[in-house]
Amino acid sequence: MERLKEELKEWKERVEKAVKAKDDLLLCKISADEEYVKAEQELIKLKDFQEKQRKDIILSRDTHKRELYILNQENAELMREIERIKEELAKYSSVLSQEHQIKKKVAEMKMKLSHMEDVTDDSPETNIHCVFGVTTKIPFRLNQNQALLTFEDEEVAQRLIKMGKHTVNLDNKIADVRVKPFTLEMGIKFELHVTISGKKINVSEIPELSIPEDWMRDKLELNFYKSEQGGGGEVENVTYNKQSRTAVITFLRPGAANGFVRCTKYPFFVNGRCYRLSVSPNTDVHLEKFQLYCGISKKTILLKGIQEMEDDEESVQDMIEIHFQKPSNSGGEIEKIKYVSEGGTWVCFEEDT
Repeated sequence: MERLKEELKEWKERVEKAVKAKDDLLLCKISADEEYVKAEQELIKLKDFQEKQRKDIILSRDTHKRELYILNQENAELMREIERIKEELAKYSSVLSQEHQIKKKVAEMKMKLSHMEDVTDDSPETNIHCVFGVTTKIPFRLNQNQALLTFEDEEVAQRLIKMGKHTVNLDNKIADVRVKPFTLEMGIKFELHVTISGKKINVSEIPELSIPEDWMRDKLELNFYKSEQGGGGEVENVTYNKQSRTAVITFLRPGAANGFVRCTKYPFFVNGRCYRLSVSPNTDVHLEKFQLYCGISKKTILLKGIQEMEDDEESVQDMIEIHFQKPSNSGGEIEKIKYVSEGGTWVCFEEDT
């Protein structure tokens, strides 16, 4: 019996230890579960944070892309504007770069003789000084279904511009067109001063002869000492360039060179032969009062939004002109009109003098 009691006591102790161990394990499990829940919540928070960061990065990247795209667009626009300005500056600077370029430019323009200037030295008949006023035409692009109207009175144009919109009756079709002012591109104007010497002439196409340069100068002097054309006279100086086969003859008497103004070919007798020299006035050319300007036509309006018509372009233009000539339509007398029904065209403006 004693042995059974001891075994029973031992088993009770073992059971108590097992129960205690079980309780400890349950506590550990509860604690582990709590730690797991906390870890899982932290993991969810971390994943949410990472997802937010990823979205922020994508959003920021898209924003940067958009900003970069906008900046690239603006940069491209600025580059185009810079190139346009460079082209304008190159076009205008080329006018002043070399004398032959100036002559070429002037030859392509219509020049108006402003006035003749008197020479203020002791010999008024020595030189002839001419002043030409030069103003470039300013182009304007007229697009499809647009019209330009230039009125005799600028008050009419300004009144229509203030109205902004205008109702036009075109072949019993009512159209609301927009009246717009416009600024023309940059133009240039300057004065071309040309002084024709009364004492000097230019000679070219001098024949190549196997004689010293001093002899050639003497023969040129003798040849121009007495002229059959009524000019010439005593020669003060001869500047001869053998390489270019040219010379400048300076006469002693003022006005002696005027007799050669209409003479383009002049006989040159040497060694029993007659050559033909090219003779031209000796001129000094320079620019003054060179100005860049932006033209604004106060008498002209731009019509936009004209409806397409079945009538031909000339008929529609006539209808527009008739409508805007009537004072009852706030119009007036029209100097010029240009309407474009298809494509586009360029029109040129000149300074109103």
